[in-house]
Amino acid sequence: MATRPLSHPRHHDLLRQTDRYLTELKRDPDLAFLSEVSSVPLQQTLRHQHTAFANFFTGRARYPRYKSRQRKQSATFTRSAFRWRQGRLYLAKMMDTPLEVVWSWPDVDPASIEPTSVTVSREPCGRWYASLAVETPDPEQAPPTGAAVGVDLGVKNFAITSDGEKIPGARRLARRQRNLARYQRRMARKQPGSNNRDKAKAKVARAHRKVAASRADFLHKTSTRLVHDHDVIVIEDLAVKNMIRNRRLAKAIADCGWGEFRRQLEYKTAKYGRRLIVIDRWYPSSKTCSACGHLLTELSLSTRAWRCPSCRTLHDRDINAAKNILAAGLAVTACGGDVRHPGSPRAQSPQKQELQPARVGIPVIQRAGRGVVNRRARTCSPGPVR
Repeated sequence: MATRPLSHPRHHDLLRQTDRYLTELKRDPDLAFLSEVSSVPLQQTLRHQHTAFANFFTGRARYPRYKSRQRKQSATFTRSAFRWRQGRLYLAKMMDTPLEVVWSWPDVDPASIEPTSVTVSREPCGRWYASLAVETPDPEQAPPTGAAVGVDLGVKNFAITSDGEKIPGARRLARRQRNLARYQRRMARKQPGSNNRDKAKAKVARAHRKVAASRADFLHKTSTRLVHDHDVIVIEDLAVKNMIRNRRLAKAIADCGWGEFRRQLEYKTAKYGRRLIVIDRWYPSSKTCSACGHLLTELSLSTRAWRCPSCRTLHDRDINAAKNILAAGLAVTACGGDVRHPGSPRAQSPQKQELQPARVGIPVIQRAGRGVVNRRARTCSPGPVR
């Protein structure tokens, strides 16, 4: 299906129609409150709605949904609808009184910046935020370290690196589960529509905010450290949406924040001049011996350590998987295929590759009465009979 770009004349016609309809709504006596605020955030809401539908019709997003009053509320002010004077924010139709804000950037002088837009938002817990968009120069590239690392994500240990480091999982939701359940029971006993229910609902929202803030802090610190210490980071393309369908592991997987962790790695590696490689999710990293390349036919999830039947090397399941992830990322980078770059949804496969011999770390299968078959290189070499 052919799609129109956002600059197409048809889209400009739709924008003009929505602007005229907004003017008609302001004339309605029942909607007189629309004239009490600046028209800029109302027009920006129409722009966001138009972008959401354009993304839906082009297949980049789902169908837009109505915003609930119980969820996050926000209003965006462009440069013509606010003033920023000596670190004080003045919004349109309330220019005489600046907003009382708490500055969150101690290393930046608020009087020295010139924001291009301001977004005022309200969280379900009742907290208000003012986000300023500021144009900044490109950050300096981090000095090269010459190090590469493979990262295997897990539930008990959040991340296991190919260097043998195990980063314990934060499990923020599990730690606050009892308090959260108590607040939810209290809210359930309140009468719907009452002030007491609204107060109890705000307590539940505050408990969720603390969990989300603690998880975000852990993910930012972990991803920043990995980006600063390594030039190349290799991870797996995990299907998180499919994995949380498991009823037994859904809550634990959602509490890990794997999708957010990958998003942070993508923009931080691009920001600091690093490289992020995402290998295929079907790569058998746990079942492959990182020493000789032997591939097991089966490996249960409960098996945390196993010995290679070919070279007799004892492997920790997670560390071995991280080593194989690193080897696979470096191998596909060398041949130029099956590499996922930040912002690229699909793997880039080479048009033509020459056959290569089997190497250490490339998965192989050994069967009785047959040779060792290297599936990736498509070559055969004699193997022991088992």
